[in-house]
Amino acid sequence: MSRLSLAPRVRYLIGRARRIDVGSVVERAKEASAQHHKAVPSIVVDMLWSAARHNVGFQDYIDYDFAMLTRAERETYMTHPVSNQLSQRYDHPDFRWIFQDKVEFDKQFSVHLHREWMVVEEGNADAVREFAQRLGTIVTKEPVGQAGTGVHRYHAAEVEDWEEFHRGLLARGEMLIEEVIRQHDALAAVCPGTVNTTRITAFFDGEKAHILAMAQKFGRGAVSDQMTFGGFYTMLDENGHSVGAGYDSHGHVHEKHPDTGFPIADFQLPYMDEVRAFIDQVARVVPEVQYVGWDIVVSPDGPVLVEGNWGAGVYENKPSVTGIRTGHKPRYREVIGF
Repeated sequence: MSRLSLAPRVRYLIGRARRIDVGSVVERAKEASAQHHKAVPSIVVDMLWSAARHNVGFQDYIDYDFAMLTRAERETYMTHPVSNQLSQRYDHPDFRWIFQDKVEFDKQFSVHLHREWMVVEEGNADAVREFAQRLGTIVTKEPVGQAGTGVHRYHAAEVEDWEEFHRGLLARGEMLIEEVIRQHDALAAVCPGTVNTTRITAFFDGEKAHILAMAQKFGRGAVSDQMTFGGFYTMLDENGHSVGAGYDSHGHVHEKHPDTGFPIADFQLPYMDEVRAFIDQVARVVPEVQYVGWDIVVSPDGPVLVEGNWGAGVYENKPSVTGIRTGHKPRYREVIGF
C-alpha cells in the first residue's frame, strides 16, 4: 500500500498549532524533566519538533518516555497523529456511525456480544423492570460516549419506583441496557469489581484480520476500567502475556494491582487462540471499517465483544516501566504498508 497522504497530516498540524496550549506543553516538559533529568527548555523544543516533524502527540511524548529514547527507538513507536491518519484513510466515513452509536453497534454485532441487551423506549418501564430484576445488576449506556463516559451500573434491589427509574433513564439518555459480562477467573483475580477489557487493535485487509497490538486494561472496582475511573493498562505480547507492570497517563505505575495485590507482570490472557479467531470474525461484520480498536472481555467460555472504536487510539510500551525501548510501529507498517 502507498504512503499515507500528506493532506491529513498538514490539516492535523494546522489544527494542532491553533489549539496549542503553551502552558500545558511546559507542564508536560517539567514532568519529563523531573523524570529524565533533562533541561525543561530542551524538552519543550524537542516536543515541538517531534510534533511538527515526526507526528508525535505531546501526551505520546510523555507517555512513551521519548525524552529517554534515541531517534531510532522513537521511530518504532505508534503515535496518535499517525493512528488518526490511518483511521481517516481506512475507516470509510459512511460506516463509522455504526461504531459511534452503541445501540446500532449492538444491533449489528449482536451475535458476538454473548449477552442480553435491550433498548429503553417510551412505555416500556415494565420490560425494563423485568429485565433488571431477572438479571439483578445491569449496565446502562448512553448511545454516544467515549473513555467510559455515559456508562452506569444499577442494582435492581435498590430500585424502589420503576416508573421513576425508567423516566430517569430516558431523561439522562441512557437508552441501552446490557447484561453484566461475567469475566474469566484469570481477570477476576486481578480486579473482581470491574469487567476488565482487552483492547486489541487490528487491521482487516479484506481477507484476514491482523492483530497489531494488545493492551490489557484493569479497573479499580468502578463500572469502567478507563483511566477516568482510575484504571490502568499493561501491554500484552503476541501470546497474551503481560510484558511488565501497569501504568496510566497520569504518572501512576502499578507493579501490583493496588486493590488485590496481583502482580501485573504475571498476567496471562486466557483463550488466546479463540481470541485471534474472534477478532477475525468481528472484523468481517463491517469490512468497510478496516482499522479498529476492539474492546473484548474473555469470559469463562471465551471472548465476548464489548465495542469497537473506529478511531482506534494508541496503547504502547512505556520504557521506564517495562524496560522495553521499542514500540509496535514496525508491526503496523508490516501489515498496512504505510
